[in-house]
Amino acid sequence: QVQLVESGGGLVQPGGSLRLSCAASGIAFNSYAMTWYRQAPGKQRELVATIFVGGATYYADSVKGRFTISRDNAKNTVYLQMTTLKPEDTAVYYCYAAGVSRYWGQGTQVTVSS
Repeated sequence: QVQLVESGGGLVQPGGSLRLSCAASGIAFNSYAMTWYRQAPGKQRELVATIFVGGATYYADSVKGRFTISRDNAKNTVYLQMTTLKPEDTAVYYCYAAGVSRYWGQGTQVTVSS
């Protein structure tokens, strides 16, 4: 059974930081590209950042320079370090694994508000 379990979301003030984690099980994690998406209320789901099998990364322009994606293949976990958070970063953040198959996590809420 494949599971992607996100954690680390919460309420943070503007300018603050959070680190999201996504723990994977049931897949050959080191063979999957891992992506963080987010969906704000009333908006479409959008790609935030991707880390490929070889370690290359891609970021949406809106988070470039503020967010860092990383992976620990020994722990089957992908991280999203978020800094200088803005109210517009408020969304449900989802983990997505793409390889021979594709899987979604259940999401974790991030709220940036004073």
